Amino acid sequence: MTTQRKVYQDILQKIKAIIYNDGLQTGDKLPSERELSERLNAGRSSVREALRSMEMLGLIETRRGEGTFIANAKDHRLVEVIASFILKDTKSREDLLETRKLIEKDILRVACERISDEYLLRLRTMMEHKDNSSEGEIFSTEFDTAFFRIIVSSTGNYLLMRLWSELADYHQTIWHHLTFRPSIYYKQLIEALSIKDQEKAIRLLDEYEMKRTDE
Repeated sequence: MTTQRKVYQDILQKIKAIIYNDGLQTGDKLPSERELSERLNAGRSSVREALRSMEMLGLIETRRGEGTFIANAKDHRLVEVIASFILKDTKSREDLLETRKLIEKDILRVACERISDEYLLRLRTMMEHKDNSSEGEIFSTEFDTAFFRIIVSSTGNYLLMRLWSELADYHQTIWHHLTFRPSIYYKQLIEALSIKDQEKAIRLLDEYEMKRTDE
């Protein structure tokens, strides 16, 4: 690896660290190029190159006259582009489904240990709204993903959240129509989490596995 390449990668990593340490979220403004240069003790040209690469990946966006902001990953099609290349064959799709399921089982184990009353209330409230909606027993992939996202958040593990989110995005890109899990699944899963029953939570995931209906 050349020295120039190593410096460039170091700057990228340090910018990511600044984003994390400063607690920046989607829509927040990044420090200016000059400030980043000073904080990183790096040349402005190198910082500019790193920022340009991040913008090309859709991680940040520059607004003329305003500055540079953390982008919403949902606003670009990077996931769909990657999925179109690496998930064309059936085996890759099966691997994706298996990997997501394995990670979700580990998430349930951790959630059973860490989930708070606040997150349990959010899950119950979500189900109450669903029960009172006109859709009734119709559960979409969007609902399932939003429901499980709360569970993942309850673990307090940011990296686990990122890994699961990427897998869920790939999954939704490939399979849009599924035979949906019934209402009882979500209610029983909330109960299992509330009593910290890992075995029951994982058994429910296996029992009510979402099946794809389109290839």
